[in-house]
Amino acid sequence: MIEYLDLSFPSPHPNLACDEALLDFCEEGYPGEILRFWQSSDYFVVLGYSNKIQDEVNINSCSSYNIPILRRPSGGGTVLQGPGCLNYSLILNIDKRPALKTITSATEFIMRTHQKAVIQLTALENIRIEGVSDLALEGLKFSGNAQRRKKDFMLFHGTFLLDMDISAIEKYLSIPAKQPAYRTGRTHEDFLTNLGVCSEKLKQALQESWKAYTPFPHLKSVGEKIESLVQEKYSRIEWNEKF
Repeated sequence: MIEYLDLSFPSPHPNLACDEALLDFCEEGYPGEILRFWQSSDYFVVLGYSNKIQDEVNINSCSSYNIPILRRPSGGGTVLQGPGCLNYSLILNIDKRPALKTITSATEFIMRTHQKAVIQLTALENIRIEGVSDLALEGLKFSGNAQRRKKDFMLFHGTFLLDMDISAIEKYLSIPAKQPAYRTGRTHEDFLTNLGVCSEKLKQALQESWKAYTPFPHLKSVGEKIESLVQEKYSRIEWNEKF
């Protein structure tokens, strides 16, 4: 049984820390699995774990407009968070699901689940899994995803572009150093698109796909972990600018 948590914080740091706190909470003995949703009303940049700021971010634009630059603990590329995005996070038990045994098989399993959910929601047949872990409509990306694995549990999380100002992505992010072949060197504005559905309908579709109907009941315990991670990690320049 997967529990759900619809929890967004007003500032960037706890939104990122929450995913790691949930992963740690499960790894430390919690037997359940979790599907979380969150959204941000403000723009901020999120680097993948090993991304280099100089290669991925338009630092001058971010500095001029006070756009925070943070780093997450999972892989994948650099993204811009902000209005018009829906984020999800899955904390799944590796041992209970044979499809999660490897990075590759886990990605395929989760991406196919989401591809099916979006097709059923939108009735659009031209939605494909592209690159390593993208969802695209007729070759235009609307969802990017990444994962982090521990011994017993894994975090798989990502973003859906629903109604985002894609010109803002062009403004704050550089062309990524690593690109999937299907991008063919396109700019952000030529490569990305919005799915154009409301967040509540997409959340419902994903909940149904994962059978995540029971609310997560341990928010207080996780809240303490979130506060600790913000103070010790996500608010520190040593973490966010480590590469």
